Amino acid sequence: MHIMKAVITAAGRNQRTLPLQTLIDRDGTEKSVLGILVEEALSAGVEEIAVVVAPGDEAPYAAVVGDHAGRLHFIPQNEPRGYGHAIYCAKDFVGDAPFLHLVGDHLYVSTEARSCAQQLVAVAEAENCAVSAVQATRESLLPYYGAVGGKRVAGRKDLYEIDTVIEKPTPTEAELRLIVPGLRAGHYLCFFGMHVLTPTVMEILESRITNHESRITLSEALAMLATREKYLALEERALRYDVGVKYGLLIAQLALALAGNDREDILTRLVELLATRELRRGA
Repeated sequence: MHIMKAVITAAGRNQRTLPLQTLIDRDGTEKSVLGILVEEALSAGVEEIAVVVAPGDEAPYAAVVGDHAGRLHFIPQNEPRGYGHAIYCAKDFVGDAPFLHLVGDHLYVSTEARSCAQQLVAVAEAENCAVSAVQATRESLLPYYGAVGGKRVAGRKDLYEIDTVIEKPTPTEAELRLIVPGLRAGHYLCFFGMHVLTPTVMEILESRITNHESRITLSEALAMLATREKYLALEERALRYDVGVKYGLLIAQLALALAGNDREDILTRLVELLATRELRRGA
């Protein structure tokens, strides 16, 4: 398996403007959210990237990625039929090859020298199968994520063989079906927003679309994938930031700054800000 293409989904009604937002990246350079995601994918050796967008958004998106525009293919999702359908829109682009997938409203901050995408692609290519990045997530956050259950791969602390996938499970569902030996109590393996997917996923999505299902979810397709072929989860030693939630862009910006070249300056300014706030409260 060799991953040469990536798909970024950005057509959701509530996320269309998010990839256009500007942040200061870890290198101190001003970039759009989409530009940071494109560089994340390119860091893993990807050569071409499809961005699934709402019709009419192609030009604004192309304008915010600078020199990377030539590597991008914009694919419109003409009907808002869900996340899984958005991925399926890129079927002709990926062809019969596996591909890296990132969501357009998350940013990823690795705690290692290698990027999150590099780590994920390396495992997928070594194991020759689909791999989803996951992160141990506390129970209170289950309403925001898809989650997986399974067992650890022998000899690995960060790799799991998936047997169950549930989209936004309730705590009761998670306790019954998603307990993974070795995780802290009250924590579950939730999707990180990054996957390496195989052509089988496109086949599953196509069958659901052919059956005229109105909303097509990726989690349901991945649940079926786990019954048909080898499918693993990699626990990323990193952090994901959803820029679409309240204060999401602010938190993502702080995370990038604290992981970047200007970390000491940012920490100093934060301390000054907190000190000033306490002084005013005490006045």
